[in-house]
Amino acid sequence: MFDPLIVGYSGVLLLFLFLALGIPVAVAMGVVGIVGMYFGVSEFFLIGQLRSLPFATVSSYGLAVLPLFVLLGVIAEATGITTDVFKAADIWLRRLRGGLYQATIVGSAVFSAISGSTLVNALVFTRIAFPKMMDLGYSKSLSLGAIAGAGSFAAMIPPSITMVIYAIMTEQSVGQLLMAGLIPGIITAVVYLTGINLLVRINPKLAPTKATPALWKEKRRALGKIWPIVLLIFLVLGGIYFGIFPPSAAGAAGAFGALLFGAYRMKGLRRWLPTALQDAAFISSIMFMILVGGLLLSRMLVATGVIDHMVEAITSVADTPLKFMILASILYLILGCFLDTTSMMVVTLPFLFPTVVALDINPIWFGIVLVKLIEISVITPPVGFNIFAVMSAVKGQATFGDVYKGVVPFIFLDLIVLALLIMFPELATWLPETMIGRS
Repeated sequence: MFDPLIVGYSGVLLLFLFLALGIPVAVAMGVVGIVGMYFGVSEFFLIGQLRSLPFATVSSYGLAVLPLFVLLGVIAEATGITTDVFKAADIWLRRLRGGLYQATIVGSAVFSAISGSTLVNALVFTRIAFPKMMDLGYSKSLSLGAIAGAGSFAAMIPPSITMVIYAIMTEQSVGQLLMAGLIPGIITAVVYLTGINLLVRINPKLAPTKATPALWKEKRRALGKIWPIVLLIFLVLGGIYFGIFPPSAAGAAGAFGALLFGAYRMKGLRRWLPTALQDAAFISSIMFMILVGGLLLSRMLVATGVIDHMVEAITSVADTPLKFMILASILYLILGCFLDTTSMMVVTLPFLFPTVVALDINPIWFGIVLVKLIEISVITPPVGFNIFAVMSAVKGQATFGDVYKGVVPFIFLDLIVLALLIMFPELATWLPETMIGRS
């Protein structure tokens, strides 16, 4: 019999070795968890976990919200709702210098309210906005930075898949967490808009001269085309906030509403629905694989005593909430260079959340701060995942250097929002406390 604690820590080192070698994170976590339970606990404990945990995870009613929110976002893109939102923002903001930057930020924020995936947001708006920005003479680097940065809104603005995973892993209210992200998400968008406005005033070369303002007739027509996304946002977020239905049912209602609109707009389902379902199933399957692998790893870490040992070690160094937040911030900014958002949470929460409980930190507030750190990490060079998403969509029209240069201002803007969230926890906790039913 091996020393369980040594087996557990050996598993942690092996996990990071696997990740450095490029092994898929779900496979890496699952293998480490299985091997660790076998050598650190017992064969019978391992068999019991393998019999129950994977099925319990994929059959969980609480996790049903994940594929439903994914499906909602995929349908919105497939049926052109996203394009209508961007066009409306462009028409209304055209009179501003740098209006396309502003339109990208507003459009991405609105799309985030039915998307939930930072990668999807970044890919969609690169395809929609970047070609037009280049045609009109916008700065290539700042255009890419704005798209990558605004794409991260989907982690904060509900219905956020990142929030759902955090809630499930920490046993918090999904509804309260989703609502907690609304005000910070809006603040982030406002800070981005303000920052862009200052940048183009300081350096007018970043954007062309103001375009001819659109006629009121064009503005009214553009607004008339975005009613589907307004209706879907009200249906999903309003239903959760007012306690009409739980988050899982809200996801189902939103996906069904998007499906009805798609059938009406696209004159049927045959041309677009099979591809949309395939994309949604693919994304959802990857998420569930990561979750199962992460939970196997978590069980191993708990059973071998690593979690208790880590909590004691962390609290001895970071014995106050502020010190802990600084430590967590550094950790997530580094991990963002190597892992996607889901993997980061699944890998780290088994270590960090018990410390959150030990330090009596509000778990809702910590979740929002963590999500903001994840938003920053996905645009942090050299390997932020939104940077890769943008580069894959531009298809050779830019270099990584262009994107790295462009995201720097938005990293600083995000750090401003992070500081606000740490100094004023009420920005995250007020809205959930007013919820009807507290779902």
